[in-house]
Amino acid sequence: MKLFEDIIDKTNNLLSGDGIVNYHGKLFNQKETDYYFKKLLNTINWQNDQAIIFGKKIITKRKIAWYGDKPYKYTYSKTTKYALPWTEDLLKLKTIVEKETHETFNSCLLNLYHNGEEGMAWHSDGEINLKKDGAIGSLSFGAERKFEFKHKQTHEKVELTLENGSLLVMKGTTQTHWLHRLPPTKKIQTPRINLTFRTIVE
Repeated sequence: MKLFEDIIDKTNNLLSGDGIVNYHGKLFNQKETDYYFKKLLNTINWQNDQAIIFGKKIITKRKIAWYGDKPYKYTYSKTTKYALPWTEDLLKLKTIVEKETHETFNSCLLNLYHNGEEGMAWHSDGEINLKKDGAIGSLSFGAERKFEFKHKQTHEKVELTLENGSLLVMKGTTQTHWLHRLPPTKKIQTPRINLTFRTIVE
């Protein structure tokens, strides 16, 4: 039995430079993570994601949902989505993340990965309507998954494991200089829900 949990320094920048990434560790106990995972799984308006790649429409197994203060338009991978009104649970989670990060957010993009074979390729969250250099708070529930960063010029890599109930924050020039991804794995058979709280600028 561990008498003392490993202390996570949430002010520590995981990147060597050209951006800021802080891992806050778990914000919730097991009972709370179970509650939010089940509630999000059953109450969010999940839809299969779509992307236009080389002129061809691709439907992903991964499901997504987009919520916000207003029906914000959000375009990526050449497809456009309009934000749905917040649910009560999403507003609670937004408040918790804002208090933890001392940031404010007006929208949230959610992803549902049914198992480890579903992931996300290298990309940056640099869409034109996102607040430039604004913070993105990434909250994870369910299966623990590896998450990776790669510098666009030097190709330096940083990786960590996102725990059930944990928060990762990306801010500063991270999206300008770094790519990130959720690599697929056949080792994980259980689902994961990820919430990325963002700020849209109209």
